Amino acid sequence: MTDPLIYKNNRAHFAAALQDRTAALFFSGEEKHMSSDTDYRFMSDRNFYYMTGLERPGFVLLIEKNHGQVSEKIFAPSRDSMKERWHGKRMNPSEIAEIAGMPVDDILDLEKYEEKEFELIKDRDVDVWLDMTSVMKKPFKLKNAIEKDGRKVADLSEITTPLRLVKQDYEIESIRKAAEISEEALEEMKKMIRPGVSEYELYLKLEYEMARRSSMNFAFETIVSCGKNAFYLHHSDPERNGDGIAEEGSIIQVDFGARVNGYCADISRVFFVGAPADGNDKRMRLLELIRALREAAFAFIAPGKTFGELNSQMYDIAGKWLAGQGLIPDNFTVEDVRRYYWHNTSHYLGLDVHDVGPRDKRFEAGNCLAVEPGVYIPEWDIGFRIEDDCLVTESGCQLLSSGKDSPEGIIVG
Repeated sequence: MTDPLIYKNNRAHFAAALQDRTAALFFSGEEKHMSSDTDYRFMSDRNFYYMTGLERPGFVLLIEKNHGQVSEKIFAPSRDSMKERWHGKRMNPSEIAEIAGMPVDDILDLEKYEEKEFELIKDRDVDVWLDMTSVMKKPFKLKNAIEKDGRKVADLSEITTPLRLVKQDYEIESIRKAAEISEEALEEMKKMIRPGVSEYELYLKLEYEMARRSSMNFAFETIVSCGKNAFYLHHSDPERNGDGIAEEGSIIQVDFGARVNGYCADISRVFFVGAPADGNDKRMRLLELIRALREAAFAFIAPGKTFGELNSQMYDIAGKWLAGQGLIPDNFTVEDVRRYYWHNTSHYLGLDVHDVGPRDKRFEAGNCLAVEPGVYIPEWDIGFRIEDDCLVTESGCQLLSSGKDSPEGIIVG
């Protein structure tokens, strides 16, 4: 279990940024129906989790600041033997308090929250802060109720986003461990690669190996793409698409990530299955470009740089190479390059795989990034990316995943 002092400190940093006479509400969220008699696997709202470490539905965290004094309360569903009989054991107040790092007296029955919500809606002297980045409907419904009275609701993500952008040591180590687990799982999956293996087999093996090392809440839906399916960047659900079979001379693209302590890895690898029939291996030519882009990207990333500047650097390198292959003019434009360079080079990484933060903000030490230069050439029937995770340091960046991209590890089958 993660040290509860971490969540206690996260709440303290959040409260320090609140103005006086303020109440901030965080909702863990509700389970979502998959069908009439079952739900999807639950994951708490990420800002709620950042403040509490709790992955349970129906919880509410209230942080109030009044005359400089801060109070914290968690409202949780009460124990109910009949509901537990069918849906599993609920946490008791002591268990909740232990994880969140709060006194057990500050864990209250969820029924008391409705009374508190009514009070906050009516109290014009209190500023209410809600999470306007949430994927849930509840904050927006509450916002509408408060604003009917002519009051404004503040967005608490203005405080949580800067906090989450600069990672603490335990966050960095959680991402590093998630990357390690991901790559261990990949090595097991790699043993199955051969002509004729299906995306479905590889997908199941990869997810099994990640699950047995961490949890079944992965960073995102695992992507395994054989051959031309790599041109569909978020190709998934291999059971539905029966054309995903590895062929001699083709490629397998994987994009996946484990999750540790709530934190995501995001790793992409490509594998070359056997040799092309005509001996003209354009895969190796493209690999040389991707490796050059990766080397340049990791050398470029440092405090003060931006995602936009990183993309520009990549477009210049890729553009010159593409022009050299006769695919675009020598006097190419960005739009020429983007015909083959389809997605951004990098994004923030953390509790979300595409973590919070403005894309125009300059990098600072403590940011964690996923870096994934990729080039896709339909005329060649080849396109792929290789992705690794890194930490921005005071002087540059440091890999959190292995950074493996040598041909020796890519040519299989």
